[in-house]
Amino acid sequence: MVRLARVAAAAALGVCVSMTSALAHYPERPIRFIVTFPPGGSTDFVARVLQPYLEKALGQPIVIDNRGGAGGVLGVDTAVKSAADGYTIVLGGAGAIAINTALGEKMPYDPLRDLIPITNVATSPFILSASPSLPEKTLAEVIARARRDPATLSIGHGGNGTAMHLTALLFRQMIGAKVGLVPYRGSGPVISDLIGGHIPLGIADAASALAMIRAGQVKPLAVSTLQRSPLFADVPTFAESGLPGFESTGWFGVEAPAGTPHDVIVKLNAAFVAALKDPTVVERFRSVGAEPDPMTPDEFGAFIRREIEKWSTLMATVGAKGN
Repeated sequence: MVRLARVAAAAALGVCVSMTSALAHYPERPIRFIVTFPPGGSTDFVARVLQPYLEKALGQPIVIDNRGGAGGVLGVDTAVKSAADGYTIVLGGAGAIAINTALGEKMPYDPLRDLIPITNVATSPFILSASPSLPEKTLAEVIARARRDPATLSIGHGGNGTAMHLTALLFRQMIGAKVGLVPYRGSGPVISDLIGGHIPLGIADAASALAMIRAGQVKPLAVSTLQRSPLFADVPTFAESGLPGFESTGWFGVEAPAGTPHDVIVKLNAAFVAALKDPTVVERFRSVGAEPDPMTPDEFGAFIRREIEKWSTLMATVGAKGN
């Protein structure tokens, strides 16, 4: 029995030495980088901007694998079901990682149990804009009108269950006036109907609103981040406009399957953080309305938990469907 114990101990030590050696040389082959939306969108753009910087830092090809579908859930699920060896990572957005959980949606994975955070990559504000035909010029004036006569206002947003929908719900809940909410299929149609005067107000992502705001075709009233956005330096925040603590952002973060070794997570985090601090990356992100937002794995994990808690609390207050 003593002999057997010694053999088992030697075998275990051999496994540990082998794993330590493998981690020391990680990565030794290409890394699959799952992107949870199709080519051409903002999530894909972010991944492809980072790709060459990651390849240089890690010394291996970064192979982008677009797995669009179900608002990002398909891509995240693909990552969850992959080997936890550091050779599969996923770039997912707020919806598939946090918002769906808050909405009580059935998903094939638990984002807190089945994934390990690596870093947040970027955040992007949402913009509350007004049609040029709306007489009110500031958010304070819009809030006063909403409280006085909510039936005369409505807010277009990018679709039920999206972060823009939740932003509109948060706004409506904080002002205490039940203005109408109008779902669209994405931000583009919201901006188009604002320009045409078909809706008085709209909440859109920064990338969709940026060009039309700069062209003077819609009136920006507020940005949804706690601090003013560098892209919209002259536009006040919701908090500055009478709603203290108001915050809502779109974000993209990188995670790995649960069980991925800690040392691998640390190495991947260092590569992403270095890339996100590069001035060229910052400039390219800002061109599409995104702001690099690197975090440690622990910081990103805490951020995800706060997002789930915040939106879960809101949905419990306003009702399951957020009507």
